[in-house]
Amino acid sequence: MSSIKLVNLRKEFKEVVAVEELNLEFGNGEFAALLGPSGCGKSTTMNMISGLEQQTTGDIYFGDKLVNDVPPGERGVGFVFQNYAIFTHMSVADNIGFGLKVHKTPPEEIHRRVKDVATLLQLGNMLKQNAGRLSINDMQKVAIGRSMVMEPRIFLLDEPFSNLDASFRFYMRGELKRIQRETKQTMIYVTHDQVEAMSMADKIAVMDFGVLQQFGTPDEIYNYPNNTFVANFIGSPAMNFLDCEFKQEGDTGYLIQKNGASLIILDDRRRGLISQRSGAENLKVGIRPQHLVARSQQNGSSGWQGNTFFVEPLGSKTIVHVRVGGDDLQIVSPADHRPAIGENQWIDFSSDYVHVFDSETGQVIR
Repeated sequence: MSSIKLVNLRKEFKEVVAVEELNLEFGNGEFAALLGPSGCGKSTTMNMISGLEQQTTGDIYFGDKLVNDVPPGERGVGFVFQNYAIFTHMSVADNIGFGLKVHKTPPEEIHRRVKDVATLLQLGNMLKQNAGRLSINDMQKVAIGRSMVMEPRIFLLDEPFSNLDASFRFYMRGELKRIQRETKQTMIYVTHDQVEAMSMADKIAVMDFGVLQQFGTPDEIYNYPNNTFVANFIGSPAMNFLDCEFKQEGDTGYLIQKNGASLIILDDRRRGLISQRSGAENLKVGIRPQHLVARSQQNGSSGWQGNTFFVEPLGSKTIVHVRVGGDDLQIVSPADHRPAIGENQWIDFSSDYVHVFDSETGQVIR
């Protein structure tokens, strides 16, 4: 096991900057995720950590050791890829122990370590079985075992479950997290799937166009997004956004939807922050669908009024789409709340769950 520190890491491919001045630190035994859309630089970052790509500038530390010039084979890194690439003509035991055999490990040591890893992965009763007869799920477990048996300092996993169907992905997420807890292995998981990152990782680094957008725990990233990109990328359904302008009357601060259809009264702290800004008319309000409540009848004098234009019954819940002024809002409602298309809805929310962003920069106003 080892901690990892990236200092001003940068990677250029001619005129294209794939990763820009990245600073990250992963603790010893931590499960971290590099999350972002395709082309955001997450796989390039993983390849630089492993040594498969040479950084343009910056430093990489494993613990206190600078590994910039250490070859990939000497960094003590284990890989698991999207394509598990196991040897289908060999047994499960031979697949898991292949690396040890290449390194001329004594047979009795190979047998012991393969057995221990197979037990951890719940493959103990399959060791003599031909790997080509396994399910895709078990093939991926064999690929994990082949890396694990080498006892690497760091595990790097590049979208290993993207070829699996939904039920297998759910199962393997739980299995991988269990394995990581039991081995206390430092793992970095590359994915574009925010559900995978949120459900497994201790820390998440959200990237876009090679730039780190936010680094923190899943709760921090979900509840306190740094900008509109993170707010929109994390969470399902995605966060609702409304273009607003700030108005102040005496000691009261308001956010008013651009067409005047909705109003939010701000707490004193945020009112003070916004009132000190220039260009306070260009603001974007974000509210997660889970934090809105839609009713078919008005509840007192509060709330917005909108018109239902789409309803998604999803079994355990219903996503109600309501048009408020010129903005379309998604609202997570109970399964039995299914308003008719065209029916009016009254929407309530707590200002505690309102996020305010600068429309031009996308940065949050805390």
